[in-house]
Amino acid sequence: MKSLIQKFKKLLNITQLDEFIIKKFLTTFFFGLAIFVIIIVIFDISEKLDDFLKSTATMKEIAIDYYCNFILFYVSMLSPLVIFLAVIFFTAKMANNTEIVPILSSGISYIRFLYPYFVAATFLAVLSFVANAYIIPPSTRNKLNFEQKYIIKKTEYKGQNRHFKIDEGNFAYIQSYDSKDNSGYKFTLEKFKGDSLYYKLVANRIAWDTVKKVWRIENYSIRYTNGLKERMESGEKMFLKLSLNPQDLEKQDDERGALTLPQLNKQIKVEKLRGTGNVSSYEMDRWRIITTPISIFILVLIAVTLSSKKVRGGVGLPLGIGIGCSFAYIVLMQFAVIFSTKGGLPTYIAAWIPHIVFGSLAIYLYKIAPK
Repeated sequence: MKSLIQKFKKLLNITQLDEFIIKKFLTTFFFGLAIFVIIIVIFDISEKLDDFLKSTATMKEIAIDYYCNFILFYVSMLSPLVIFLAVIFFTAKMANNTEIVPILSSGISYIRFLYPYFVAATFLAVLSFVANAYIIPPSTRNKLNFEQKYIIKKTEYKGQNRHFKIDEGNFAYIQSYDSKDNSGYKFTLEKFKGDSLYYKLVANRIAWDTVKKVWRIENYSIRYTNGLKERMESGEKMFLKLSLNPQDLEKQDDERGALTLPQLNKQIKVEKLRGTGNVSSYEMDRWRIITTPISIFILVLIAVTLSSKKVRGGVGLPLGIGIGCSFAYIVLMQFAVIFSTKGGLPTYIAAWIPHIVFGSLAIYLYKIAPK
């Protein structure tokens, strides 16, 4: 194991100084993250204690099904912010102890001084991408399932006047839908060849058969059209298999953050095909997974350039400025999401605006940083 580590250090040209900075970076980050998570867990326990006592959930379910997934959820959410604060804290402390000036005075360039920071940032960025793309979403789904079962209790959803595209050439309409029994009323299914309608089904009621995993159509009539020829068919009951399930007819606000990257890609294709208007929400979630590692590098560069100069007052001033910058970054990202989902701004533009703005700020701070 030691020989493998030595080979890795040699490959990356890690010096003793680099190793010192990387250790400081990672230990400060993980310690800070642990403190934040412990505080959040304590507050959550105090808030939900009555709900846990009233529910039938066992201690094992609360500890494993809820809090293990709860911790992973908040680790993912807080990581960029904690990385930023950790870098500012230990770098400002190094500057305050007059450790950075001798490093730069010894002939080490500022870019070389930044190298160990970016080695650690690369490790955390890769970890963040893998976690957000593949590990956190199933964990978030388990957390949401626990909350819906024992705390929130999933509310009944009644959809009204839903139009959607099932697949290429197939369109459906349902006047009302009730999630309580997975049934809907006044259902219409239309099939087209090009611009010509050749099949139209109208049913008084449609219900999901949980055993056969198909839709039960009740009191229906079907009109077949072939040029000027028409044929009618009617009946009391039939089963119909559609690329549509009850979840597609319900609100899916809780799906955000609970889909892996492959699932998001698949869902985006489905939403584009059906024209439901939910595409931007899923696309922003995908862009969040892709751009979070990039934001880590931007935040690390801003943090180092802000805190590598010794100032009066110790670490307090850089830390205060850093907290202000981080919250401005978060607010801008939230505005970008709103402009995309509600204002019609293309998602690829909305997703990159905060990173372009703060990336430009990072470059500017690097240029004016004392070297």
